[in-house]
Amino acid sequence: MAPQAKIIVVGATGLLGSQIVSGLLDRGEAVRALVRPGLTGEKKDAISALQARGLEVVEGDITDPVDRLAERLDGIETVISAVQGGPETIEDGQVNLLRAAEKAGATRFIPSDFAIDIFKLDIGDNFMIDMRKRAAQRFEGTSLKVISVLNGAFLEVMTTFMQIVDWEKNTFSHWGDPDQPQDLTTVKDTAAYTVAAALDASLPAGPLRFAGDVVSMRQFHAAVERATGRKLEFKTLGTADELRAEIERRAAKTENPFEYVALQYQWGMVNGKAKFDTLDNARYPEVKPTSTEEFVRATAPSA
Repeated sequence: MAPQAKIIVVGATGLLGSQIVSGLLDRGEAVRALVRPGLTGEKKDAISALQARGLEVVEGDITDPVDRLAERLDGIETVISAVQGGPETIEDGQVNLLRAAEKAGATRFIPSDFAIDIFKLDIGDNFMIDMRKRAAQRFEGTSLKVISVLNGAFLEVMTTFMQIVDWEKNTFSHWGDPDQPQDLTTVKDTAAYTVAAALDASLPAGPLRFAGDVVSMRQFHAAVERATGRKLEFKTLGTADELRAEIERRAAKTENPFEYVALQYQWGMVNGKAKFDTLDNARYPEVKPTSTEEFVRATAPSA
């Protein structure tokens, strides 16, 4: 008989969630995943591959009634949420999941807070961080230990979604102070730190802050050039205050915040507001994070 799973991962079909599951299985842990019914395509294939390695799968949704959801969490001690989405998922869904975890007798909850320092930003600075801050406020008073894993910016996002590097035009464009340090971590390393935290029985409630690398925009640019052997024009687009004005200009013209959220993330990073004051990397020395240069060398498109 397979051992009873003590850890459940919600959002296991996503890029980060799947790597958290994989990391737990690598450590010999019995793991359960809550997945929506009717998976198809790549998500179904990915979950099937993890099932072949021993993953236990239960069907459900974090918006299900608490009693029904609690049944899916039977025997679970640690709930890891790696969900993505809007307020109905990040706020209402995660609060619902936490209430189900309480009812099921779980003891720890790791919410989907994987980002820059959400506790230093104010409401209105970043609409995606706002959702996580509001969820955290609603977690207050819970009997569970809530442990936030913060990783800065994903390196995968910095070289794509942020629109900093333009491989076709050979440009590297940034806002704000080019020498302001920023916290960057790969998805794989974030998963590794999350796994370590999930297995750390002595861990108290509160945030953990990890960074695979700490580099300024100027150092990031130099790392990209070293890794690729390409020369990228280093373009300064404006100050942090000018970036904030640009965000406000775009926000006034659209109801879709995804048209300016990448700039909101950059604003919190290039002005230092969301910079980690301390790092918890030393708590888990077994995790050997990837540097910016190593990551770019492995992932950048060929010239």
